[in-house]
Amino acid sequence: MLGRTTLTAIAVTLTVALLTGTSAGAANAPTPTPAERFEKLPPEQKEALRAKLREFKAMPPDEQARVRGNLQRWRQLPPEERERLRTNLRDFQRLTPQERKAVREQVRDLKGLSAERRAELRQRMRAYLREHPERREQMMENMRRWRQMSAEQRQEARERLRERRRK
Repeated sequence: MLGRTTLTAIAVTLTVALLTGTSAGAANAPTPTPAERFEKLPPEQKEALRAKLREFKAMPPDEQARVRGNLQRWRQLPPEERERLRTNLRDFQRLTPQERKAVREQVRDLKGLSAERRAELRQRMRAYLREHPERREQMMENMRRWRQMSAEQRQEARERLRERRRK
């Protein structure tokens, strides 16, 4: 389960990464420094970043080292992967607290599996979706529909699924 410290670390990592990322300006335009980018921010964003920096400095050294390592890995990611991760984070933030809890529990359960078992499951799922592109599309459509359901509708769907599994 992702704890508050982990979520804070993720937020700090992404905040620092966004501040230190490359400029989307013209290719021949000089890239502004982080300080220059910071100065152009509205006062409320500056204060939010200062608050994140205070949170970061209050973390134990090992936690700070973990955040720095995450930032280093973030900087090495291709732009497409960064955008995918940003999208995933936005999607996670849109979830209700109950849905976030369910996701955290699923992640915890997956982390409880051995690395070999996780890799095997990941490989099997990717192979299955490659072999059955129509299933991948169906899965994506199901996910879109799921996101549009109310909490009550989702609960009813879960119960129907449990009933089918029992039979």
